[in-house]
Amino acid sequence: MRSSYLTGLLVAGAVAGLASCSPAKQIGKEARNLLLNKEGLREAHIGISIYDADARRSVYEYQSEKYFVPASNVKLFSMYAALRHLGDSLPSLRYRETADSIYLQPAGDPTLLHPDFKQQPVIEWLKKSGKELVISNGNWHEKELGYGWSWDDYNSNYMAERSSLPVYGNVIKWTQVVEKAENPDGKMVDEAFVYSEPEVSWKLRFNPVKGTNFTVVRERYDNIFNVTEGKELIRSIEVPFVTNGLLSALDLLRDTIGRSVTYVPSEKIPACTSVRYSQPLDQVLRLMMHRSDNLFAEQCLLMTSQHLLGAMNTEEIIDTLLRSDLKGIPQQPKWVDGSGLSRYNQFTPNDFVWLLLRMEQEFGRNRIDSILAGANEGTLAGYYKEMNGDIHAKTGTLSGHVALSGYLTTKSGKHLIFSVQVNNHNTSATLVRRSVEAFLKKVHSE
Repeated sequence: MRSSYLTGLLVAGAVAGLASCSPAKQIGKEARNLLLNKEGLREAHIGISIYDADARRSVYEYQSEKYFVPASNVKLFSMYAALRHLGDSLPSLRYRETADSIYLQPAGDPTLLHPDFKQQPVIEWLKKSGKELVISNGNWHEKELGYGWSWDDYNSNYMAERSSLPVYGNVIKWTQVVEKAENPDGKMVDEAFVYSEPEVSWKLRFNPVKGTNFTVVRERYDNIFNVTEGKELIRSIEVPFVTNGLLSALDLLRDTIGRSVTYVPSEKIPACTSVRYSQPLDQVLRLMMHRSDNLFAEQCLLMTSQHLLGAMNTEEIIDTLLRSDLKGIPQQPKWVDGSGLSRYNQFTPNDFVWLLLRMEQEFGRNRIDSILAGANEGTLAGYYKEMNGDIHAKTGTLSGHVALSGYLTTKSGKHLIFSVQVNNHNTSATLVRRSVEAFLKKVHSE
């Protein structure tokens, strides 16, 4: 099945359409009118691959074998790795229990104390244990920020640091609330109150001059937060904290569970062979894909690394997956992270179509559709409203780059798999997204 797919996918190469097929000619015409020759996109690099999953043949290709920076479309590969290897629930902690101690080895679970998950079975287990808790970080073989990330964005919530023991999504939520309060003269004045979730004992510096907007800026390498009060009555900001290996997580974890957790070097703990599980995998993946959660994607890939290799290392797990599960991929990608934040990632439209077909075959269309965003959902909110139930896809956006890959059922009932990659555009991302939407609506009507 795969070989026939690859044959159909690659024969045409970069040909704009299949001359013998009138639907392909029509799709090619719409691609030229709505994308390739559109004002603002003519100078961009565009790749398109559309595949008929029922007929097992390519329907339309344009530069489908060329490499593009796919942005968050990379999350589809992290999703596949998690579906294939992590089971029904996330493995949160590995442990070994003795008569008086529990030895812990974190497994990269991003849901611990995360506000989106009210039920915290692993945290409750730690709270109830009456034994000494001892933890090691010897299985962490990675840096906190990824290869090719825009490190200047370290203060943005989408750049939370990777770690072996993420807590609270590795961010602190800061909130300013302005309320009426009585000053020493007895007059009612506006007074700003600033608090954090979770509460932290880290250093704060308040700007004596108020600004228009409430801002919190962390020092680059330290958990020192510079706060400027704003004019908003209420505003919240999420700011990543410096993980410092396990140290920051242990600070926050101790406060939450009310227990001491002792950190020791890895050689001082016995092998941890038992596993504590946390959240249902599909629930985590749905959040990851609907809001394009970078930390979830990075940690899912690292958890796969822990599961297969016994340690968390992005480069090594990517190499392992490309040589095993993904060895049939049409064009060998340059794959460097789990989220797509890096501009060093390079994939072809054919690669995404191949992966989506593979996922459908291995896990079933219904399951994949339940994870991906549909029409007017998640990162597709406001788009494809007339295609409810007929499109499920993953978006991707970086400055100058827009991508969309997924499944589309046409009005005539054809089941298509598609990938549209737009790189190096010099217009607004909204214009590109609307142009891709207009094109796919035409494909949908076929």
